[in-house]
Amino acid sequence: RQVNECKSVVQCFLLFHPLYLQMRFLLLFSRQGKLRLQKWFTPLTDREKKKVIRDMMMLVLARQPRSCNFLQWRDLKIVYKRYASLYFCAGLEDKDNELLALEVLHRYVELLDKYFGNVCELDIIFNFEKAYFILDEFLMGGEILETSKLAVGVSLEEADTLQEVY
Repeated sequence: RQVNECKSVVQCFLLFHPLYLQMRFLLLFSRQGKLRLQKWFTPLTDREKKKVIRDMMMLVLARQPRSCNFLQWRDLKIVYKRYASLYFCAGLEDKDNELLALEVLHRYVELLDKYFGNVCELDIIFNFEKAYFILDEFLMGGEILETSKLAVGVSLEEADTLQEVY
């Protein structure tokens, strides 16, 4: 019965595995090293954030295209994935599941695709508030809040309707 209630791979994983995901940060940056979106789930000073951003860009952009999407940096696991001209990069606790993080990054891209219709870097640049809103509907405090694309889509439609009315 529980398998029939699963609407996605992420929901099934969370239902049958007591593991959870605790992200420290999520970064989106271009192949040219331009930061497009940043979300921090743990408090850091501006100086520390700039250092993390610089280190992530240097590490990820220097890797070969067919390299593994996971790497170790300090006490964190770094999971990244390239979609078109954007890199989606997440910093995880050492105990977290890398494959679940990769699935979370992919789900975020799916949500962006659903809203923007084949999302591109310009969509993120010119509609960054929507990209952050989608992320906030999906993740909260570095943990998965909502796994259903349908539920997030409904929230986005309601927010757009509310914005049009007022």
